[in-house]
Amino acid sequence: MGKKEMKEKKERPLDKMTAKELREFALSTGGIVGVHGMNKEELIGAIREAKGEAAPEVKQAKSVPVRDLKAKMKELRAKKQEMAAAGDKKRADILRRKISRLKKRTRE
Repeated sequence: MGKKEMKEKKERPLDKMTAKELREFALSTGGIVGVHGMNKEELIGAIREAKGEAAPEVKQAKSVPVRDLKAKMKELRAKKQEMAAAGDKKRADILRRKISRLKKRTRE
């Protein structure tokens, strides 16, 4: 038995396979149509559906509307201006970092 044969016998988890390997696997199992037009996530879903397996539950982060985040950022900017004017640089810096984190969340 060669190395390739050993690799083929050992079945890897679907998430660890490349899209090319998933396409070959889907074609070999049969019953899946349109394999070449699918991306990796679609292939994994189709293979699991063909096998009759349930997809593992994935925790999704709560999505907060961007409008709410931007309103919160506006409030924090006003507070930051007040703190900077009052000479409290430490609190102004804390607010700056909070604003930065919120800005990053709007881009997600």
